[in-house]
Amino acid sequence: MPATWSPESWRSLPIVQVPDYPDQAALNGVEARLAAFPPLVFAGEARELKKALGEVARGEGFMLQGGDCAESFLEHRADNIRDFFRVFLQMAVVLTYAGGSPVVKVGRIAGQFAKPRSSPTEKKNGEELPSYRGDIINGPEFTPEARIPDPQRQLEAYRQSAATLNLIRAFATGGYADLERVHQWNMGFVKDSPQGHRYQELADRIAETLGFMRACGITSANTPQLRTTSFYTSHEALLLNYEQALTRLDSTSGDWYATSGHMLWIGDRTRQPDHAHVEFCRGVKNPIGIKCGPSLEPDGLLRLIDILNPKDEAGRITLICRFGHEKVGQHLPKLIRAVKKAGHTVVWACDPMHGNTISAVNGYKTRPFDRILKEVEAFFDVHRAEGTHAGGIHVEMTGQNVTECTGGATAISETDLLDRYHTQCDPRLNADQSLELAFLVAERMKLEREGRGTHLQPAAALAG
Repeated sequence: MPATWSPESWRSLPIVQVPDYPDQAALNGVEARLAAFPPLVFAGEARELKKALGEVARGEGFMLQGGDCAESFLEHRADNIRDFFRVFLQMAVVLTYAGGSPVVKVGRIAGQFAKPRSSPTEKKNGEELPSYRGDIINGPEFTPEARIPDPQRQLEAYRQSAATLNLIRAFATGGYADLERVHQWNMGFVKDSPQGHRYQELADRIAETLGFMRACGITSANTPQLRTTSFYTSHEALLLNYEQALTRLDSTSGDWYATSGHMLWIGDRTRQPDHAHVEFCRGVKNPIGIKCGPSLEPDGLLRLIDILNPKDEAGRITLICRFGHEKVGQHLPKLIRAVKKAGHTVVWACDPMHGNTISAVNGYKTRPFDRILKEVEAFFDVHRAEGTHAGGIHVEMTGQNVTECTGGATAISETDLLDRYHTQCDPRLNADQSLELAFLVAERMKLEREGRGTHLQPAAALAG
């Protein structure tokens, strides 16, 4: 590691999972333009998130982190953003009310454009081209021209992020998130499903509670907590040219903050402690996530935490665990024990998506809902056994009625994948599956709170 950190100190270190831009002058010009643009988020907001995550780390809350696998330029529409935010609010209210815990809401949105890939190239019909690395880098079309890294795409990513943030801030503070609207959040294609009916029953109970509060003089008009919500953005800090260009010195604290999003995370493929991605993230003061996969050993994790959070600041580090449903018991306990023994303060979150990706018989990538549920279940079981706090979930989901993950109460089959498989990269939970997962997690949170931890149950069993 360089002795002194600066926003560009990462450039002197080895780096992986980045594009090879053919026109360096064009890249330099884009970086200069981005560096002059206004920040997308503000240092004070990142500090608020860090404080909220500190409470989660102390066992006083739960983090819901979710959103697109990879945001798309072509699908950037107001109704898509609205539908995502609406389902996210539904999930959060289920976790808050049924789970009895404050929920920190963090979206994978307004910046999640770059994707690491397992191979630098891909083949189709005998032709080999560079891999698609997300809309901020190249195009998904399988043509030589689309796969050339284009720095101008960073400007479009900035513009889309700014517009998305503008709409989300309006939703979060302008009345859309008002709990008085809890019934209106039930979406058309969800409301007639098993999860829609469960949500309707929960909304009825919330409305009854709000009616009692109104009788006591407590309304959304005089209580902002009922009318507005705090919502934060996050993405993987993969394309460091973009991240550095949007890094700013905070005038109130004298610290550097990445203003591309409130929270950044380091992926499972880029967490080498002596490489560029860790170097960049160690110097910005945003909350930082670390993806923890099966290859991460306890000593390696402790080294990363020491580099990224040497002062052990609560809320600084979130460990996002992604093992696969059959590997949680093998890998998670030893990481928990090492972190606990070292006395580090972290948020433990479960990513049940990335370790459970399979190829269906028709060639589509998918994620079986039962495997997702089993990983969440194992995550809670291990934390209960170790006496630590299961602090959050991290899911790839959408507000759209897609058919990308199999299973769930609506029983999407592998043949159904052909119907509405819209993802640019990895399969996502649809709105109904997302809501079902929220109910199942809320049930487990409630049992843990009551000291009765047990296995999660499918929706049909819980309904009885």
